[in-house]
Amino acid sequence: MNLKINSLNLRGYCFIVPALLSLSAGQAAVSSKPFAINKTLAAAIQQTVKGRILDENGMPLPGATVMVTGTQITAVTDLDGNFEIAAATGATLDVIYIGYKSQKITVTGAEITVKMSQDSSELKEVVLVGYGKQSKKDVTGAVSQISEEQFRQGVNISTDQLLQGKIAGVRVTPTSGEPGAGINVNIRGVGSIRSGSTPLFVVDGVPLTNDGVSPTGANVGFGASAAKNPLNFLNTSDIESISVLKDASAAAIYGARGSNGVVIVTTKRGSKGKAEFTVDSYIGFSDIMHKLDVLSADEYRSAITDPAFDHGGNTDWQDVIFRSAVTKNNSFSFSKGTDSGNYYVSVAQMDQEGIVNNSNFKRTTGRINAAESFLDDKRLKIKINLTASETKDDGVPTSDDGGSDGQLIIHTLMANPTRSVFDADGNYTNFNMNAHYNPAYLLSIYEDVTRTTRVLGNMETSFRILKGLEYKLNLGIDRSVAERNTTIYRNLTDRSTTGRYVQGNVDSKNSLIEHYLTYDFLTGKHKFDAMAGFSYQKFETGGTSFIVDQINERGVGIKPSINPGYVGVRSGASGFAQVNELQSYFGRVNYAFDGKYLLTASLRADGSTRFGENNKYGYFPSAAAGWNISEENFLKGSSIINNLKLRASWGQTGNQEVQNKVTQASYSLTAADGYYLYDDLGLINGVTYSRTANPDLKWEVVTQFNAGVDFSLWNDKLYGTLDYFNKTTTDAILFIPAPVLSSTPNVWTNMDGKIVNSGFEFMLGSKIVNTEDFTWDVDVNGATLKNEIKDLPVSQILSGTISGPGQSGVMGNIYKSGYAAGSFYLREHIGFDENGAEIFKDQNGDGVIDNNDRKIFEGAIPKFTYGLNSNMRYKDFDFSFSVIGQTGGYLLNNTNLNALNINNLASDRNTLSDYNASGANQSNAPQLSSLYLEKSDFIRLNSARIGYTFRHPSIAWMQSLNLYVTGQNLFTITNYSGFDPLINSNKASNGNQSLGIDYGNYPTARTFIIGATFKI
Repeated sequence: MNLKINSLNLRGYCFIVPALLSLSAGQAAVSSKPFAINKTLAAAIQQTVKGRILDENGMPLPGATVMVTGTQITAVTDLDGNFEIAAATGATLDVIYIGYKSQKITVTGAEITVKMSQDSSELKEVVLVGYGKQSKKDVTGAVSQISEEQFRQGVNISTDQLLQGKIAGVRVTPTSGEPGAGINVNIRGVGSIRSGSTPLFVVDGVPLTNDGVSPTGANVGFGASAAKNPLNFLNTSDIESISVLKDASAAAIYGARGSNGVVIVTTKRGSKGKAEFTVDSYIGFSDIMHKLDVLSADEYRSAITDPAFDHGGNTDWQDVIFRSAVTKNNSFSFSKGTDSGNYYVSVAQMDQEGIVNNSNFKRTTGRINAAESFLDDKRLKIKINLTASETKDDGVPTSDDGGSDGQLIIHTLMANPTRSVFDADGNYTNFNMNAHYNPAYLLSIYEDVTRTTRVLGNMETSFRILKGLEYKLNLGIDRSVAERNTTIYRNLTDRSTTGRYVQGNVDSKNSLIEHYLTYDFLTGKHKFDAMAGFSYQKFETGGTSFIVDQINERGVGIKPSINPGYVGVRSGASGFAQVNELQSYFGRVNYAFDGKYLLTASLRADGSTRFGENNKYGYFPSAAAGWNISEENFLKGSSIINNLKLRASWGQTGNQEVQNKVTQASYSLTAADGYYLYDDLGLINGVTYSRTANPDLKWEVVTQFNAGVDFSLWNDKLYGTLDYFNKTTTDAILFIPAPVLSSTPNVWTNMDGKIVNSGFEFMLGSKIVNTEDFTWDVDVNGATLKNEIKDLPVSQILSGTISGPGQSGVMGNIYKSGYAAGSFYLREHIGFDENGAEIFKDQNGDGVIDNNDRKIFEGAIPKFTYGLNSNMRYKDFDFSFSVIGQTGGYLLNNTNLNALNINNLASDRNTLSDYNASGANQSNAPQLSSLYLEKSDFIRLNSARIGYTFRHPSIAWMQSLNLYVTGQNLFTITNYSGFDPLINSNKASNGNQSLGIDYGNYPTARTFIIGATFKI
């Protein structure tokens, strides 16, 4: 019997041609059943197989890959999870979807349905990179990602706090323990002399500005206080994951803003399945973590030589100013994933008391995240992210530039313990002498309130033009309005005695538009994806400020913040407005062959209005390669090595963190005898050339090489990453003395020289126990760092302004070739003579101790930082803790120099117990020296948590109730004498950043939290 074959879909199956020719010649085998074909031939004949891929809840999985085993034939599921593929009966299909266990399905008919199951280990292997995401197996750069269960536990106001101790090479250092205070985040060291080492933060695809969005606090007698942390507006409960791009290959896609690394923040989305409603509520109790060991009243009486300094009281001033504080936080959210989209909605309120009286932080936030698909084939997707917040910060008179008169913390520490808070009539005691004030009285006459409203939103639209080719549009806006009211009321000190009110306002707007195309192609062993786009971002900032003097006493009349014009004399009105624009073109290509050999290349061109006409654009390339050795035949199936990948990358990124308009000339008007003179041609006097133009100013450039290895052994019993990096900054932007005959004394310019950061990073983890009832995971991360300045064309740059009596113009930090950034430049203290006078080493041997005898000491940057994290679960109980630490760094204790030097005992003030026991003479004047230089080594139990999750089958509507207790900053082992060795005050000079100076900092709190998370 002849069998006529009308059509066959060959699709590369050339090996069946001889069989087909044989059939067409009438050579088909005849069986007992009509039209039957032998099994070999049936297997060779292809058919169009239709199918659907579903998740564990029966919801479609778009983007799943279906491949005929051993061939190059592939298909990708659409938004409904449907696919079509040519496959012969009996062939095997490989079904792959990131985050789910791969499956092999035998073709037995023309239609199949596959239900996938989640693979928790694979879900953690999807990482976010710039403008997309990748499987960790395909990543060639140094990228680390943590998810919600890995965040730092405790009271976390801002996003950057969540990173502390979690990722190797990322150092998180508070500028103060005050609620809402700024935080320094350094990734792989300090790469710039000028302020501007903060990484770029990207929230749901919108790059934020690193500029402050609130005004600085006015100086009404205690120094100017810093602006609040601009990341305080986000509710940390809304954050799903944080990805850190550390090397240039990963960060170069952000070009001019990626030199300090990139932190990508992703907020929560609705998950497929039933709707989920979550309530997370806790209350926390905080106290000062560590009080300073100053003399008690009795110890003070024994130490002083002048009985007039004994005022008969017995006061612990730290107990007067510091308090037990309460934090309350309530967060509500509900979410749902549907067949075509998802949504997530949340509202939250936080109310945190600071451990210093009168300091508070309050925040109310709301968020809506929604995504939906459109058109019959759902090729159009729209995603909206919107968050709004209002924060209120109540500050106290602390600052980094309080000068020799100091500020609240300084006065608290040096207050005489034999003085009383109140006199016999119940009024505050007034010991306004030698610039020394009752700290409780300072709090009573001071008020500082900052209100900030911020809205961040963006709309992402994607349209699938062809299979694998998508167009994406991202429109974003970040809008904030802030008002800060600083008041010192009429008082009995010499600080603005008639009272002063200062109002500052800042209005900021950050607009973003991005267009880009992505193309994904998968065939056989080749996997290719490309991305190219354009970005335009505009930053608009403006503000006003004014002063009202001679205001009422506190509690009398209308507050000036409510009606600033009601009384007093107005002055000092000013305003400003600035615009900065960034226009960028970018592209990236990823290629993988057979899952083994990986290549990545990217290029970004950035044009910024901050730079000179001759150097508007900077170009930032990168390239990387990877080798998945574990995919090679000689390692496949190994019971020891589950994953082994080598990575290497090179790239360049830029830094544009410089003031606006510095490349342009600037002029000011100065009248002669109070008058401006004009002739027929215009103004003939009063013009001053205040800034020299430099049209050649260009970007700082960071060139980075990275080599790393990722591995997993014995079924995740041991896994981790190892990286070596070398990160070099060139073309540093500095404000330095101008050449001879220049019209201004200083000029902005790019300098020759380098700042080199190099080191090793590691993360080692282990699933020590992994059973149904008991699991225990441990990971440890660490990083070494060597920082060195090379080939600086000037002999030295000084920074780190020191505060204290007689310290005017004294600097503590030095930048010099051959030394680490921010090393210390001090006289070397070698002891006391028989009279208790300080002895300093005569470095140059001239017999005279002066500034020429200063010596360069090791700097503030630790040589090694580390973190350890452990998570245990036994049935429904969970226990976790984290440890952080550092070694090899130093702190210059400006607090002790100003507030607690031995000379205080001769000035009706207090001092440290150690200084009193040192044998020093009380007449020694304060002098900056190595006496105040201390190691900042420490190890800290950063957090610990124990919880219990309650579930019961009889309560079907309740998913879970988790009750927990958390401790934060539980104890610190250190020899540092200050409040906290993990601190960095902003003591910058002329814009050159300071490192490792501790001045009058608001102390760190120890906190215990009781909370509950309820899900239905």
